[in-house]
Amino acid sequence: MRILTQESVAVLIDMQDRLFLHMHEKDMLLTNCLKLIDGLKILDIPMLITQQYSAGLGPTITPLIEKFTEFKYIEKNCFSCCDEPAFMDSLGQFKKPVTLLFGIESHVCILQTCIDLLDKGLFPVVIEDCISSRNVADKNIAIARMRQEGARITSCESLLLELTRRAGNERFKSISRIIK
Repeated sequence: MRILTQESVAVLIDMQDRLFLHMHEKDMLLTNCLKLIDGLKILDIPMLITQQYSAGLGPTITPLIEKFTEFKYIEKNCFSCCDEPAFMDSLGQFKKPVTLLFGIESHVCILQTCIDLLDKGLFPVVIEDCISSRNVADKNIAIARMRQEGARITSCESLLLELTRRAGNERFKSISRIIK
């Protein structure tokens, strides 16, 4: 399955202050997520952002908020984004079959959202170097499970270049600067 810009929407899941502090390799996670957001913006991929129980876990981390001129998020209390009606309404408005997933935690909200998207006949793509859990074993088990369930697993650089499709144009040059 080729991942195409016109068929894709991205979902940043629960990258919140109090949860992010405990993530495995959080500095690398943040670096990769910032690159991914920059690349998705260049490629005009729409993005949805969720926050899990904001009163307890705090807001989305500041470096990510600063990437958006108008920051909006969908509040949720369910682990799966798909169990939140506001999320499903927002996702449905795009009418795109491919959902690019990144954020935290791999073995909870990412995994459950991924499985539910598959159940709904959509194609989740998990950006492996843009997800994390507190424990690396939980992340690895979640990735194996998502792959077993039928999700596509990729990396930030691979995804951005697949979406770009060709070199020698301004979009490629912009993406190239991000991933170097």
